[in-house]
Amino acid sequence: MHTSTSSRPPGRARVHTLPVRLTHWVNAYAMGCMFMSGWGIYNASPIFGFSFPEWATLGGWLGAATIWHFAVMWLLVANGLLYLLASLFDGHLRRDLLSVRGADIRRDMAAALRLRLDHRAGRYNAVQKAMYLGVLLLGLLLVLSGLAIWKPVQLQGLTALFGGFAAARVVHFIAMAGVALFVVVHVSMVLLVPRTLPPMITGRAPRHVPEGGRDA
Repeated sequence: MHTSTSSRPPGRARVHTLPVRLTHWVNAYAMGCMFMSGWGIYNASPIFGFSFPEWATLGGWLGAATIWHFAVMWLLVANGLLYLLASLFDGHLRRDLLSVRGADIRRDMAAALRLRLDHRAGRYNAVQKAMYLGVLLLGLLLVLSGLAIWKPVQLQGLTALFGGFAAARVVHFIAMAGVALFVVVHVSMVLLVPRTLPPMITGRAPRHVPEGGRDA
C-alpha cells in the first residue's frame, strides 16, 4: 500500500552546529560573570546616582571583582573569536546573520508587535538577525572601551578616541546596558517560545513541514 509523503513523520533536522552551541553556553556563563563583576567595580566608583545591590555583584570587594572581570574577559574574547572563525568557516555568519535588509526588519518588527511573527528552529527572522549583529558590535565596543579603561596610559590613543578615561567609562557602561537589554529580550523570547531551547542543547529540532507535505 502506497503511503503519501505527507503522512510520514517529519523527522529531525540539524539546526545548530556544535561550535554555535558550545560558544553560546560558554558565552552565557562568561557574560553573567562579566556583568556581576563589572557591577562590583562600578559600585566602587559609581558614574551615575545609583549602585547595584550587593547580591548582584561578584567578588565581594573591588580587588576580587577586578580579578574576576579581567580573567573572564579573556574567556569571553577567546570564545567570541572561536564563534566568529567557526561562523566564517561554515557560512553561518553570511547565511544566517548578514543576509538582512531594512525592509525585512520593518516587516518582521510589525509582525512581532502583533504577536504573529513566525519562528522556525534554526532560522533567524530579520529582527533576530539585527539584534545579533547589534550585540556583536556592542561586544566590540565593550572590548575597546574596556581596554581604554584598563590601560589608559599605555593605550592613551585609544582612550583619547573615546574622549578620555571618564568618557570611556560612560561608553563602557552604555554598551553594557545595551548587551543586558539584549539578554533580557533574548531570555523573554525563549520563555515565550520554549521549544527553541532544546535545539540549542541537542542541535536538532523537528523538521518543519508546511501544508502540502513538502519539507521546507
